[in-house]
Amino acid sequence: MLTDNDIQYLVVHCSDTPDAKDLGAIDIHAMHLSFGWHGCGYHRVICRDGTVEQGRPDYWQGAHVYGYNDRSLGVCLIGRRHFADVQFNALETVLRQWLKKYPSAKIVGHRDFPETKKTCPNFDVASWCNERNIVSIHS
Repeated sequence: MLTDNDIQYLVVHCSDTPDAKDLGAIDIHAMHLSFGWHGCGYHRVICRDGTVEQGRPDYWQGAHVYGYNDRSLGVCLIGRRHFADVQFNALETVLRQWLKKYPSAKIVGHRDFPETKKTCPNFDVASWCNERNIVSIHS
């Protein structure tokens, strides 16, 4: 079980699914079950229309960044490269809420971990946070 003090990273992901495909947390849950996981590996899923859906509870260790799940929360944007403005607005809301609860956490993209060979979420999260003035103490 994760405690508030465990959270060091807030990790932004994308589903790497076609941008036109409208999926939700239940779809990601089914996909991750098919991988043999214990359901949706993310804590939040942001649908194409900007709706934020619950994945795993924040106290339940995620399955989204190998080697860092015991100290991170993950949020996933549905799509691959072209995210809607409403998704980015929802992402900002999620990250700001999390920063209030976990002020010492660092916001990163999945691709920013050295062991990760993925390009997810396919944009520079640090630059995006700077543009939106989303600041953690590690920015």
